[in-house]
Amino acid sequence: MRESLHAEWTKLRTLASTFWLLLAATGMIRLTLTATPRRLTVLAAKAAVLTSLVLVTGAIAVFASLLAGGLILPGHGIGPSHGYPAISPANGAVLRAAYGSVLYLALIALLSLGAATALREAAAAIGAVLGLLYVLPIIAVFSGNATLSRHLEQIAPMTAGLAIQATTGLSSLPISPWAGLGVLAAWAAGSLVLGGMLLRSRDA
Repeated sequence: MRESLHAEWTKLRTLASTFWLLLAATGMIRLTLTATPRRLTVLAAKAAVLTSLVLVTGAIAVFASLLAGGLILPGHGIGPSHGYPAISPANGAVLRAAYGSVLYLALIALLSLGAATALREAAAAIGAVLGLLYVLPIIAVFSGNATLSRHLEQIAPMTAGLAIQATTGLSSLPISPWAGLGVLAAWAAGSLVLGGMLLRSRDA
């Protein structure tokens, strides 16, 4: 496992491509599997490196946004003096939303990795993930059935996962924040399990 992690980290640092292009570039899998024939070890190493990178970059981006919002928004009428909650890590809901947003990004990345592993074609994987993220919410909006819409929002990975970012009006959400993130985690886990099963059972 250590060798696989080192190999994945080396590729991540040395490839002259953006992170998202790297994630989509599944064509190098043959070379990877030749060097490391234990396929589930390869997938686990990819998942570990990807998760670490997204957690670090996501934390920087989210907490920088939190700091900027705390400094800028009160000057535009969005603050405690106008009835809005303080944008501060001292606010438990804000802190939960911040940490949850970082976890949300990591889970979306793992969902994408599982889809890319299962489908092997970058275009197909991107289409499948975007469809999964956006089609269910669109159906929920236009279904015309309030009960069906609520159920779709509860099981859709994007809308359920994004509930973690809510800081007010929690009772009106289709699913509670941590339960929603759990739904997204289940989708990510299922995607990785499916990807791992297919990776083991077929040629690269």
